Amino acid sequence: MDALQLIAEPNRRMILRLVWDRELAASEIASNFDVTFGAVSQHLAILREADFVKVRRHGNKRLYRTDIAALGPLAAILEDMWRTTLQSLAITIEVSEDQ
Repeated sequence: MDALQLIAEPNRRMILRLVWDRELAASEIASNFDVTFGAVSQHLAILREADFVKVRRHGNKRLYRTDIAALGPLAAILEDMWRTTLQSLAITIEVSEDQ
């Protein structure tokens, strides 16, 4: 699955935000959603397979945290998209000011 498709899903984006700067157990993550634990678990599995989250075992719990370094290539894609969009906007503004 493409990285952009991965984060296009709102629940996965929310999971990444929740574990951006702290570790949370799957049950703690799931408590923030109105979907089943199984659905959250599937989202976590997809994020884990993409290396967007790290998992650490602590007793019988699995603790999840965003792997910010793994998101680096995705950040480059998004920055490039924004740069192109902002350049187009600047050209549109310049043209409209000249008229």
